[in-house]
Amino acid sequence: MWFCYIVKCSDGSFYVGITKDLESRVAEHNAGRGSAYTAARRPVRLLWYEEHETRSSATKRERLLKRWRRARKEALIAERSHSPV
Repeated sequence: MWFCYIVKCSDGSFYVGITKDLESRVAEHNAGRGSAYTAARRPVRLLWYEEHETRSSATKRERLLKRWRRARKEALIAERSHSPV
């Protein structure tokens, strides 16, 4: 199972990514190993995720979400948020 996810950084910005292990990936972001972007904006908080059967599907969704403006991401988070892992 793959996950597409959105975290909120300490500066209020959003980061969109994919992973097979959501809990570990969020921990990596908070340890400064997740990505250069989130390493400079720690801590991060998981706001939203969805499951995907394949990496390809998760990647397609990630690419789509990265093109969205902030307001659209906020609406997605508000309507389909999950409890943090």
